[in-house]
Amino acid sequence: MRPLALALIIGVALTACAAPPPPSTSGTRVAFYGDSYTLGTGASDEGKRWSTIICEERGWAEFNPSVNGLGFVTNRGSFGEGDEPSQVIASDPDILFVTMGLNDNFSYPRAADQIKAQITDDLTRLSTALPDARLIVVEPFWYTDHRPDSVEVIIGWVKDAAAAVGADYIPGASHWIEGHPEWMARDGLHPNDEGYAHMAVEMDAALEQLGL
Repeated sequence: MRPLALALIIGVALTACAAPPPPSTSGTRVAFYGDSYTLGTGASDEGKRWSTIICEERGWAEFNPSVNGLGFVTNRGSFGEGDEPSQVIASDPDILFVTMGLNDNFSYPRAADQIKAQITDDLTRLSTALPDARLIVVEPFWYTDHRPDSVEVIIGWVKDAAAAVGADYIPGASHWIEGHPEWMARDGLHPNDEGYAHMAVEMDAALEQLGL
């Protein structure tokens, strides 16, 4: 399926996502600023998504308000003052994951400069509002073996913005499910349980390198 289809399909579900309950006050509080690949779209159960797997393994309290179709710019105007960064800031996490950028590839032809600026603005805003949180920025995920030129451009912008605010950066995530169609859900756009399990393995190894 052509990449444009992802923006169209996940955009339809955008307004259907309700914010999750806040994490418990005990243990390490971990928040996620992400899109459908962190929300767990395509999994058979919320507990099968990679974010929940790594949190349960570590005893972390998860706050995951990730939204289908969201990018740094793509579909961003749908949220106004209640946008996802506001939610993760309000949750006051000890650790914050940023796993954004995939959907911005679909806005890139008309909004490249805006995307670059918003990446910097978001990471600056998060690091300033949460000075005591450990900020972990993940290379934007990708979902097909075909990689538009915009994929590498946006990856570079995210990496540079992470370095500018002193965040940890996890490289290579855009390749984690590459070459494995059997790891995709029936929609051909999102990982299935096996795909998310593999993403959790990759993320677990990356976090161990960061001492987490």
